Amino acid sequence: MVMYLSEERIEDLLRWDPLIAAMETALASFSLGRVLQPVRNMLTIEEGKRYLGIMPAVAEDAMGAKLVSFYPGNSGTGVPTHLAMILLFRPDTGEPLAVMDGRLITEMRTAAVSAAATRWLAAPDAQILALLGSGVQARAHLQALMLVRHFAEVRVWSRTAEHAERFAEQHKAKAMPAESAVRGADVIVTATAAVKPILKGAWLKPGAHVNAVGSPRPDWRELDDAAMANTLVVDSREAVLKESGDVILSKAKIYTEIGEIFAGVKEAPVSATTVFKSVGIAIEDIAAAKLVYDAACGEH
Repeated sequence: MVMYLSEERIEDLLRWDPLIAAMETALASFSLGRVLQPVRNMLTIEEGKRYLGIMPAVAEDAMGAKLVSFYPGNSGTGVPTHLAMILLFRPDTGEPLAVMDGRLITEMRTAAVSAAATRWLAAPDAQILALLGSGVQARAHLQALMLVRHFAEVRVWSRTAEHAERFAEQHKAKAMPAESAVRGADVIVTATAAVKPILKGAWLKPGAHVNAVGSPRPDWRELDDAAMANTLVVDSREAVLKESGDVILSKAKIYTEIGEIFAGVKEAPVSATTVFKSVGIAIEDIAAAKLVYDAACGEH
């Protein structure tokens, strides 16, 4: 029997700490060449509004694929902008194991990867967190990052002021303009669908760490060239050079993949001002899905 796991079921099973650890392991394996994975195939159905992504991956202990729909046009409608399904197979026999909703896994694995990167790259005594964006990813990042650093202050900005105010109220944060939020912040998250930069390098304090997870198209930007000129770490060189406008348009030099730092192959540049640009790759989804599947099996 192929197991089916709904979003509600996944919410019961998926926990941040094991997920953050699983993302470190998966990305280390990826950067060491132990994962078979093409760059995501993104079909443009309607430019700027409707996309379908196909994301297969094979690791030593997990195999599967995610189909993800990215509909920026859904913003503000009550229907999420990202929806997905994940298929999981046994890597040794090829037997299908599970079909599961991928929306929450996508949300949580993105923030878990940023949390792992923050653990290695941010100042150990980081106090101030700034969130640019107030949607699903801002909330997930707040939850995940709180597990790796103790923030005394959380700031939030959104293009829609009332969204930032609502987020601030719900999460004991302070809503403020983007520049005020970023200046003096130790860790910054950009989680928007911005087409033009919303974060300027001039605002970053020396030694700050940025997790840039939004604007996943080759001609969209969240960070200006000055921000991108800092020490740049990515989830996948190949993927960002195809998908990330921030990397492509700034022609920024990539210092390393985060998996190379996790694997101990590259030094973590802790005292530098760092930008972690992630576009999200299939092995993250498959490793997270395997974690969920194992947790579900453990309950039987």
